[in-house]
Parts: sequence; C-alpha cells; structure tokens
Amino acid sequence: KAMCSGKLQTGLLVTGYFVYLLVGAAVFQALERTAEKQEKLAAAQMKKAFLQNFTQLTVAEMEQFMKNLTEAIQNGVYPVGNESQFEESNWDFSNSFFFAGTVVSTIGYGTLHPKTVGGQIFCVFFALFGIPLNIVFLHRVGKMLSLLCKKLGRFLYAKGMRKKKIKFLTLLFFLATGILVFLCLPSVFFQITEGWTYSEGIYFAFITLSTIGFGDYVVGKQPGRNYFSYYRTLVAIWILFGLAWIALLFNL
Repeated sequence: KAMCSGKLQTGLLVTGYFVYLLVGAAVFQALERTAEKQEKLAAAQMKKAFLQNFTQLTVAEMEQFMKNLTEAIQNGVYPVGNESQFEESNWDFSNSFFFAGTVVSTIGYGTLHPKTVGGQIFCVFFALFGIPLNIVFLHRVGKMLSLLCKKLGRFLYAKGMRKKKIKFLTLLFFLATGILVFLCLPSVFFQITEGWTYSEGIYFAFITLSTIGFGDYVVGKQPGRNYFSYYRTLVAIWILFGLAWIALLFNL
C-alpha cells in the first residue's frame, strides 16, 4: 500500500508539474504575443525608413537608429531578411514552454522576457509558486533515481562486493551515465541543430544544467536557421531531467 501510495503521489506530482508549465506557457503566450507583433512591425518600419533615407541621415539620427536597433535586438527582435520572417514569434507555444521551464528552474537566460505589465506581474507569481514546485519535483525524481542506486547496490552486494566499493561504483556509474546522456550526446544534437562546435555544445549544456545561464548561447535563436516544431520544448524537458540528475548526484 505504501508503495502504491508513493507511486500515486509521484504520478500526481509529475502531472501537476507539467500541467503548471503548460498553463504558464499558454498564459505567457496570450499576454506577450500581441505586444511582440507590434514591436516587430515597428522594427520592420524602422528598417524600411533607414534603407530609404540612410544616405541623408544626420549623425544624431544615425545614433538614434543604432539605439533603436540595439533595443530591438535586446528584446528578441532581429530585423533581418524579408517581412515574412517577422511573422515567426518568440512567443509561440514551444518558446513559451521553454521560457516557463527556465523561470521555474531559475536558469533565466535573459534573452526572452515578458515586456507587458501583465506578463511581468504574472511572471512574479508564476515563479513564486513554480520555483518551490520545481524543487519538490527535482527532489522526488532524484529520490526515484536513488532507488535505482539502491537496487544496483543490493545486486552488487549479493555478488559479494564490499559496501565502500559499491558506493564508489554506484556514484561512478551514475556520474558517467549522466555525463553521456545529459552532456555528451545532447552536445552532438546541438552541434547539428544549432551549427555550434562540439565544445560550444558542451559549454552550453554545462552552463544550462548548472543553472548559471549566461545567455550567450541559447537554443533556437540563430537567425536564418530552420528549427523543427517543439524543438525548444524538447530542450526544456532535457533541462528538467538534467537538473534531476544533478540532484541525484548531490543525494549520492
């Protein structure tokens, strides 16, 4: 009964956690998408005016253009290519889910952030409840993985191995497996998808899973590259389980 109750609690926690992220993503998308469209339209008009009049601009007007361009890029608007590219939203559902995941995990790259008053206020309350929920989720997943450690330990103990050696080998096994699954293999994937070098992929994976999140490398942000649907959603799920692996290492 205790085992069934534990599994039920875990199932409810995991379901509730992902529902919380999905609802958060939907709300962020609803609050931010319209404002982003207006911002992209303004950037497109600014670019058009510049191309028409750049030979006649004064120094002050050129400085103002550079300031406006810098602000647009900081807000995630890249006025490159034709106007059809401006239709691609930073707040589609995949990007919104990715943002929600980076909020509750406290990574906070800073490349995507709410700009409307409603989005900013919602973000405060979303993080206020989401961060503790994320800690509980990671603790539970880490606990489940630690049960696998115990099973592995019992198996090795039955084979006549000493307890100290079992602890060392268990830690080594999960460390090596995690490095392979959460650092090495994803870096190959990022190398192919993002066009980064392998070392850049390793760097991004480590900076992300350590929750440092500088924001100098972020997935799905390369102008001119075609990403498959829900690419950033998959990356968000990788982040969540990668953080659970790190939580397991701390438990061990």
